[in-house]
Amino acid sequence: MDISVIIPTYNRADLLERALNSVLKQTLQPSEIIVVDDGSTDHTAALITDEFPHVVLLQQDNLGVSRARNKGIAAAHGEWLAFLDSDDEWLPNKLERQQQALMADSSHLICHCDEVWIRKGRRVNPMNKHAKHGGEIFHYCLPRCVISPSAVLIHGSVFTRIGGFDEHLPACEDYDLWLRICARYPVLFIPEALLIKYGGHRDQLSRRYWGMDRFRIQALENLLRSDELAPSYRSSTLSILLEKLEIVLNGAKKHNNMKLIRDYSEKLNNYQSMLKRSELQGSSIANDAAP
Repeated sequence: MDISVIIPTYNRADLLERALNSVLKQTLQPSEIIVVDDGSTDHTAALITDEFPHVVLLQQDNLGVSRARNKGIAAAHGEWLAFLDSDDEWLPNKLERQQQALMADSSHLICHCDEVWIRKGRRVNPMNKHAKHGGEIFHYCLPRCVISPSAVLIHGSVFTRIGGFDEHLPACEDYDLWLRICARYPVLFIPEALLIKYGGHRDQLSRRYWGMDRFRIQALENLLRSDELAPSYRSSTLSILLEKLEIVLNGAKKHNNMKLIRDYSEKLNNYQSMLKRSELQGSSIANDAAP
């Protein structure tokens, strides 16, 4: 299996070293390791040049993680792509276990695994709502992000079909991608923790932006405009969109943000009407099909 590993990073040289070492310790070595430096001002470039000269270093201005990952995807030569966030760490058999699973079930083009969460140096147990799943998991993807970028191994043809990470989203870009992928592809899941995710950093996107559901709303709206969204997924997508619009609208009212109240009230009314039309059409089709 020909695998390219893509690691986006920004001012995380100390953490990046741990991530790179976890790739080098893999029992199945990738064909190439690509680090995309998103305009770092620390010693990231020197670290790669001095300590990891065999790693491909790509550099760009500070354009965001989506642009960095997409740059890595475009440069990769491997048939399969694995992503690793620079603050995460793979367990040594991560790639080998995924290769074994995909060879045993060649019908899948995306595989992810379970993970261990570390927050501020302590292991934490995820809630049931964060449980991982395999198969047709689109409905699990709607409420929240249920796949970690660092956990996946994806065939390059998937990106050829659905495109890369949305560079217009400053956050929740992974949520958007998994929705687009899982609306079209089943997912293979390995119920083993093959990844350690570290949280609590000051530079995490979830800390940088308020109202993260704003970006999930944008992703859901984009999905509804897509011609490839199956009719069976449309109503559930609309329902989740309405829930998230209510959340953001309540927050806007709490903070007396009149522009947000106007904008999201209009969106809410429009999508409520759309859902009603969708339900009526579904009822009509069911009645026509009845004996």
